[in-house]
Amino acid sequence: MAAPGGNFFIQDKLGVKAAHHENYKQLWETKWKKPAEMGVYPFMFGTASDFEPVVAEMTARDMKEPYNWDEYAKLYFPQAEKLKAVAQEAQSKGETEKASEYYLRSSAVYRISRFPAPRSEVQREAWKLGKECALKGLSLRRHPVSEVMIPHTHRLPHEGLHIPVYYMLPSSATKATPVPTIIIFTGLDGYRTELAVWMEGWRQNGVATIVLEIPGTGDCPAEASDPKSPDRLYTSLFDWIGQQDGIDQKKVGLWAFSTGGYYAIRVAHTHADKLAGVVALGGGCHHMFDREWLDNVNHLEYPFDLANTLAYKWGYGDDVERFKTEAAGKFSLLNDGTLDRPKCARLLLVNGTEDEIFPIDDYYLALQHGAPKEARFVQGVKHMGEPMSFFIIFNWFYKLFDIEADPVKQLQTLPFKPKY
Repeated sequence: MAAPGGNFFIQDKLGVKAAHHENYKQLWETKWKKPAEMGVYPFMFGTASDFEPVVAEMTARDMKEPYNWDEYAKLYFPQAEKLKAVAQEAQSKGETEKASEYYLRSSAVYRISRFPAPRSEVQREAWKLGKECALKGLSLRRHPVSEVMIPHTHRLPHEGLHIPVYYMLPSSATKATPVPTIIIFTGLDGYRTELAVWMEGWRQNGVATIVLEIPGTGDCPAEASDPKSPDRLYTSLFDWIGQQDGIDQKKVGLWAFSTGGYYAIRVAHTHADKLAGVVALGGGCHHMFDREWLDNVNHLEYPFDLANTLAYKWGYGDDVERFKTEAAGKFSLLNDGTLDRPKCARLLLVNGTEDEIFPIDDYYLALQHGAPKEARFVQGVKHMGEPMSFFIIFNWFYKLFDIEADPVKQLQTLPFKPKY
């Protein structure tokens, strides 16, 4: 740890249980209601009123941890299906804008049904149905998002054939006038279906976007338990990017969210020559795997069982104890030598100093190893340092790509406000 005395910077908070871990009612009232009303993470493309019937049912049943994930997920389905039916009717009548909105609203309900990870049969069904609704809704927009199946040419035989990504290329992009591009790495629970929320704002600023999931989440084809699988995954990705005439190959940036920040730090070292700049927002690299940290995170800032979800993501299934025992030795970017590599792309580390999901200690550690890096910490704020961190990152990318843009205007593209 980086704090004096070998402690975490938030050592005194490790034993404090957050109110939202008491039951679902407290989760909604103390943590989720406000972002749902705003239509922001994790309720992208959603609205609070769509969730009221689910909250009422969860409250009536006094749902609480540990959740039966099939039972939990099922309670969302009637509302998601109701919204999807409205979308289908609107589409049949040629009401494209209304159909797009309702498909996306349905996808938001399916998302929380499978949140934080599709670990059960019903949650996996919710992920499948939510994907279908999200892509329909995004494809019906004035500036549609496209899904591309990038060949995973560097895969091992047991890994998936394709890397599913969402792709948006501004209409101004041509071979003669290629545009900057931001690759977005998603996180532990937010996948391409919802991180697509960032694409329109970048399009308005003449920047292309590519959104994809990290190993062990969504539809990522990389082997979750193999520490080297990300290297193969991103080699395949950059091969494809190099073939796109509309992309300015000298202005390819990467922005990773939360757990995706771990992979951003790694790829900044393994594929430094492919990237003009990398932002790791709210990520980790070493102390995130400390047993003391993992023993406490299930009752802190994260809405559900973080250690269990991380174990599932890294290929350990329900064997959380083995994950806690093996993770540091297997995945630490300090222990595997990544942080001490002499070559690293320009790398900006951003987080809130009070992060209770991944310790800020990891970014102090990263600054002490290998090539020089940049950092900006948001004092007194928890995971990812929102919303100030977004302004920091926007302005950093504007300068990196030499573009004129307004971060306030771009941020205003995020909140979802239903029209119908």
